[in-house]
Amino acid sequence: MSRSLSAPRGALAALLPLLLAACATTRPAVHNAGDVVTLGQQEQRERALADTSHWTLQGKLSVSDGKDSGSGALTWKQDGERYEFTVRAPVTGRSFRLVGGPDGADLEGLDGGTRHGPDAETLMAQAVGWQIPMAELKRWVLGLRADTGPADIRFGDDRLPSQLTQDGWVVDYKAWDATHQPPMPSKVFAEKAPLKVRLAIDTWQLGP
Repeated sequence: MSRSLSAPRGALAALLPLLLAACATTRPAVHNAGDVVTLGQQEQRERALADTSHWTLQGKLSVSDGKDSGSGALTWKQDGERYEFTVRAPVTGRSFRLVGGPDGADLEGLDGGTRHGPDAETLMAQAVGWQIPMAELKRWVLGLRADTGPADIRFGDDRLPSQLTQDGWVVDYKAWDATHQPPMPSKVFAEKAPLKVRLAIDTWQLGP
């Protein structure tokens, strides 16, 4: 891994316990198999959000690859196929900004200057060493199944998704924001051992 990344990643890693404490309040871990009602409601959610390609979320992100970890405040803006994914460490005030679309991705804020890659997932793996399923996460964070293959979905007692298993990842929906219609996830924990990605979402803005 690049020596120039060691300092900012160390600063981010120091914030991980604070983020995990903030994410401690969760809904009960209930994973019921889908029935006619819950699967029908999920299909309605997916149809309602199928064309939602413009949105902004703000919250907190933590990532671990089993050896290194980092965390910070997150702003994720999705504008069709274009995206802007910014993580800021409150202590250092340093931002890491991932931007791109179909023509590739740029990661800004690293020592040594901006890095370019063919896509967000490849760039993050090469530049930072994090294996984040960016394409799938764009769907999972909305509470939707990705279009990359079969998925098993389970539901809580509130009839909202509680767990999604797809592409070897287990995505747990720890909390939902019911002030939106349809409800939107507010805590999303994705894991594919030893990889972990955790999102605690404070606000959603749907639309341009």
